[in-house]
Amino acid sequence: MIRCKPLLGTFVEISIHTACLSQERAIDKAFAAIKNVQDLMGFHNPQSELSKINAQSYLQKIEIHPWTAHVLRVASEIYDHSHGLFNCGIGHRLVAAGLLPNNLDLEQHQFGGIEDLQFIDVHTVFSLKPLCLDLGGIAKGFAVDIAISSLLSDGIESGCVNAGGDLRVFGSEAQAIQIRNPAAPSELIHIGTLEHGAIATSSLYFSKRQQQSMSYVINPFTQEHIDFSGSYSVIANECIYADALTKVLAISGQTDHPCFDHFSAQAIRIAA
Repeated sequence: MIRCKPLLGTFVEISIHTACLSQERAIDKAFAAIKNVQDLMGFHNPQSELSKINAQSYLQKIEIHPWTAHVLRVASEIYDHSHGLFNCGIGHRLVAAGLLPNNLDLEQHQFGGIEDLQFIDVHTVFSLKPLCLDLGGIAKGFAVDIAISSLLSDGIESGCVNAGGDLRVFGSEAQAIQIRNPAAPSELIHIGTLEHGAIATSSLYFSKRQQQSMSYVINPFTQEHIDFSGSYSVIANECIYADALTKVLAISGQTDHPCFDHFSAQAIRIAA
């Protein structure tokens, strides 16, 4: 059974290979879990928990959902092990470029990064500086993982979840993995099969941006937009890591960055 819904700014496809009477209900619950992640961590939603963190965490401590706390902890972990290459505290740069909605007064603050977010306890945070966090580079992968956890808890033994190129496979059936050729996006490159794992890809395959337009990937050190023409894929055990680590690959250009070994991940770079 395959079902698809628009979520997370893309189309999310859930495929299950287990025949059971409750498969429709299981898929509905998985989609509901993905929507919950979207509602909690969406930058575009001024009422989301992420927006609350951005607006208030430097003024007062904020109690947050366990899922948000987990994503922020993983973001901090990858920040540390990538030596700052992955930093979701660059939302203000994307706002200034018109790539994210302007929910904050950019001229009033000097923004910090994920390194300025402090955990007071397991589910309470406080920031040392004003923040403009954007979890778009990690939350989609987490949503895929959450959907699979939901499916497994409902007895679904095999399948996959694909959220716009962030894909995770579980169960006994291997999934053929294809990556678009960045030089000719209508062509697919077969790279093998995947079983019990995740792969995420960052690229601008169908972008027809004008020369002065800017990409959504920013080097946190130079604050410059990375104008890449190739594709950057990472294979990992969980999609949250695969998703975030594609940004490390795109910014560093290094498939052998030590960060990948630390997270038991494999990087694939395809030049245009």
